[in-house]
Amino acid sequence: MTIRFALLGCGRIGKMHAGMLARNVTGASVSVVYDVVDAAAQAVAADVGARVAASLVEAVNADDVDAVVICTSTSTHVEAMIAAAEAGKPIFCEKPISLHLAEVDRALAAVKSSGVKLQIGFNRRYDPSHKSVADAVKRGAVGDVHLCNITSRDPGPPPIEYIATSGGLFNDMSVHDFDMARYVAGSDVVEVFAKGAVRVDRLIGEAGDVDTAVIVLTHENGAITTINNSRKAAYGYDQRVEAFGSLGMAASDNTHEFNSALATAAGYQRPQLQNFFLERYTRSYLDQWAAFVDMVDNDGPSPVTGDDGRASLLVSIAALQSMLQNRPVTIAEVDTPGETQSGS
Repeated sequence: MTIRFALLGCGRIGKMHAGMLARNVTGASVSVVYDVVDAAAQAVAADVGARVAASLVEAVNADDVDAVVICTSTSTHVEAMIAAAEAGKPIFCEKPISLHLAEVDRALAAVKSSGVKLQIGFNRRYDPSHKSVADAVKRGAVGDVHLCNITSRDPGPPPIEYIATSGGLFNDMSVHDFDMARYVAGSDVVEVFAKGAVRVDRLIGEAGDVDTAVIVLTHENGAITTINNSRKAAYGYDQRVEAFGSLGMAASDNTHEFNSALATAAGYQRPQLQNFFLERYTRSYLDQWAAFVDMVDNDGPSPVTGDDGRASLLVSIAALQSMLQNRPVTIAEVDTPGETQSGS
């Protein structure tokens, strides 16, 4: 069976997903695309052999659409998710579902009421290196988990125009790490303490955000996760995960452009790190799509649920509040409908 997709949102991420579904994912194709920018939709449609829908509603209700991919701007995710749920179509939604907890709950209620499948786009769970760390924890190889350490540093900041609408560092960048922390530690987060600073670009600060952060998470099982983020690592895309426990340690390291080394009297040299997320996480995106297709084909449980998306948003909200108030914040404090990224 081939699952025919409607792709909503034809920006950088949408274009990537469209190409993968059309050319690299067994059992998948793209029938329809939609974007509020018609030129973007036309370009993606021409690339993958799909047609352009005149509206979101038309796209999700098309007869030749079996599932919906939501890659639109964050502010439109909820309405797109509700439309897809009402159309009875399985949904893949990029993170975050929304910046507003009440809106997340509204979307998840619609999904639950309709009974459709939903998977959230936390692709890093499917990175073979990171997954091996989580798997080692799950099978008990490191014993009781004491500490998890996550390093996530970008090679350079996005445009200031993007920063202003991104939802902030915690929701745009750290949210992947919040999900990874829950995934690797195998336990929900109960308390958050965050510190942030502007160390890369003053314009990021003027846009109301930070570009450098350290977050400490306390998990329900007693484990502690430390996360450090930066918008600019001069040496490339730095992505590392470690779990340390009573029996040992499991870790995933960075991925280089190719696997070689040169050792001379002048020192030890290795190739550059892979450039950015499109290169570093290609395998994870493909495996993520394979999991979605398998879920739909076999009517299985979602590997990354709406509740996983909600849980990471709660950590984002708590992190911002913690940074602004300079104190630890419990998840219970912010787990109330209507909470937003304002930190109030």
